[in-house]
Amino acid sequence: MTTIYFIRHAQSDFSVIDDRTRPLTDKGIADCKLVTNFLHDKEIDIVLSSPYKRAVDTIKDFADTVKLPIKTVEDFRERDHVFVDDWRALVEKQWEDFTYSDPGDESLMDTQKRNISALNDAISLYKNKNIVIGTHGTALSTIINYFDATYGFNDFMKMVFLTPWVVKMVFKENACISIEKINLFD
Repeated sequence: MTTIYFIRHAQSDFSVIDDRTRPLTDKGIADCKLVTNFLHDKEIDIVLSSPYKRAVDTIKDFADTVKLPIKTVEDFRERDHVFVDDWRALVEKQWEDFTYSDPGDESLMDTQKRNISALNDAISLYKNKNIVIGTHGTALSTIINYFDATYGFNDFMKMVFLTPWVVKMVFKENACISIEKINLFD
């Protein structure tokens, strides 16, 4: 069995528009300890992450504590998108039609394909290991949806402000046999 702990990044500073360099807020930095405390007894073998600063920084305290390097994987990045005034309407439209995208955006289908490909590569490379993957809300939601088609827009909206957030998935080969959503604030 391969166990993956997806760690959705902690609260980020939306005053920084650039997706790649957007840092965590002070609260986000403090909340990284929740991630470290949660993961400390999980016998993690490998730490992977989206290359985006907020994803890496969310798992950095844990990786430093257990002395594991963070390997960034470009295809675990967040959905490529352009900022719009009515974000909620765009997101709802994309969840209704996974192939829809505004000019300059990436569809949820494209995001899902890219993330699932990276996930399958990780499962093949690190078979029967315990893996942490630093990720993002939309990217993670499309991964959940791939294995559980009932996960949709309303589920996504429930986790939008839940940062950090953990989703544990267990795989037998490339088949997901369980999904557990973990609220670190409970």
